[in-house]
Amino acid sequence: MGNFRSTVAKANIKLPVQVAAALLAGSTLLSSVLGLFRDRQLNGLYYTTYPQGIDAYTVAFTIPDFMFFILVSGALSVTFIPIFNQRLADGNKKSAWELSTSILNLMAILTLVTSVLIIIFAEPLVRYIVGPGLDESSRSLAVSMMRVIAVNPFLFSIATVISSMQQAVGRFVFFAMAPTIYNVGIIIGAIFFTNGINLFGWQVFDGGIMGVALGVVLGSAMQLLVSCIGLFGMGFDYRFKIYWRNRGFRKLLSILPARSLDQGIDYINGIVETNLASRMAAGSIRAYQQSSALSNVPINLIGVAISTAAFPKMAERLGQGRPDLFKKELQAVLRIIIWIALPVTVITFFGRGYLVNFIKNGGDTLMASILGVLAIAILFRSIYHISARSFYAQQDTKTPLYISFVAIGLNISLAIWFTMGLSMGTYGLALATSIVSIVEVGILFTIMSRRINGLFDKVFVHAIARMASATGFMAIITYVCITFLPLSAIDQGFFASFPKFLIVVLISTTSYIFLSRLLRLQEVYPVIARAKKLLFGRFRRV
Repeated sequence: MGNFRSTVAKANIKLPVQVAAALLAGSTLLSSVLGLFRDRQLNGLYYTTYPQGIDAYTVAFTIPDFMFFILVSGALSVTFIPIFNQRLADGNKKSAWELSTSILNLMAILTLVTSVLIIIFAEPLVRYIVGPGLDESSRSLAVSMMRVIAVNPFLFSIATVISSMQQAVGRFVFFAMAPTIYNVGIIIGAIFFTNGINLFGWQVFDGGIMGVALGVVLGSAMQLLVSCIGLFGMGFDYRFKIYWRNRGFRKLLSILPARSLDQGIDYINGIVETNLASRMAAGSIRAYQQSSALSNVPINLIGVAISTAAFPKMAERLGQGRPDLFKKELQAVLRIIIWIALPVTVITFFGRGYLVNFIKNGGDTLMASILGVLAIAILFRSIYHISARSFYAQQDTKTPLYISFVAIGLNISLAIWFTMGLSMGTYGLALATSIVSIVEVGILFTIMSRRINGLFDKVFVHAIARMASATGFMAIITYVCITFLPLSAIDQGFFASFPKFLIVVLISTTSYIFLSRLLRLQEVYPVIARAKKLLFGRFRRV
């Protein structure tokens, strides 16, 4: 056991921001690939043959996810980390551990009660809130699966507190592994549990789509286990107690509700979208959810991964009383995110047919069309994460909350108008999301520029203009590539279509890097240096 702890402690060392960002991006990519494989399995089994069932499965997640987001999720990490780091910086480890154990116990109690309430009230929640348009059989299935998945908020809350502690001190190894493990559990459910479960010759479960819900629970439990392993070597002193008098804990409780409400308000939009989609043709809920999931892959890879890695350092700069370094780091992170997100947005738009083909054998016109509209949001939602975190680093959770009120109100209004007033169907949901992503970032930028003098100086603005120019030329190249390498009737399988898409991505990316170099964008130089090292490092002269 001692050797195991020692090995874990060595693996879970503190990492520099660049290494942490690369690790998180890599783990997010792996998790996303597994997620695509998971969705491909589910869509192949149910999207065409049983659209009502796959819609019910999608609906079942809505309330448990909402409760997790509003109580824990990003709300905890961005409020907990600055306060936790401040205690460590002051050399007060005892207070830091009291803060950690208090929030861990409080969240466990709150989410346990929440999970029980979801189990009790699953039927009215589906009937009146998230799935009013489902038929009786689909509604009954959604209720049953929601009761199984209801355990997620409880398991996720404990894992999130533990992961936030590791994230706060720059230990990202096991933090990065957790989402991947979660998807592995769901895949096990889709491949094995759907065929039934036998124990010692006894048929304990008959199988079917409910097996996927069991896989979700398995994935949650595995994710919690991996997160707990990451505690080895940190010296965490856990007590089954809530230290109400701890100043850090009381401060956290004072700012946590605003951020939690901000998260919850964001997810209310998802509930409204599911409600509206349930009134459309069977399969509409799944089609929109899958398109949203595809658009979220680059957002998570770029915006979330980079922002998550950069956030502790930004909070530390302010803790050191160095707002100048905070501004410098924020500018650098913003530029990197925009530089990466611009070409990804273009590739997603033009390559949407390929991307949908990866999760649905033979593709799907509806999913591809929705993804084309949502592609616009990739850039702005990626920017949003670091923009919002700039306020959280200053321990200001109210400003993003007020902006969210405006954004979500506008999103819901536009979604209802586009879908019910203009009869745009799921396209209306996607268009509303894209419009609001632009508006929300615009408001955040306006306030940020007034609060942080010189944030958007001439150097920054000129750099963004050059990025836009490089992206414009790259868009033409991408369009030409897609035109010469279109999806054909024989390109239905993943391995048949992926080589074509890879060629498009390689040509587009290479052209973008070349154009960025031509326009002297500083973000491209580390990429070129890394490529040279990988390609020519072994041929160095001795």
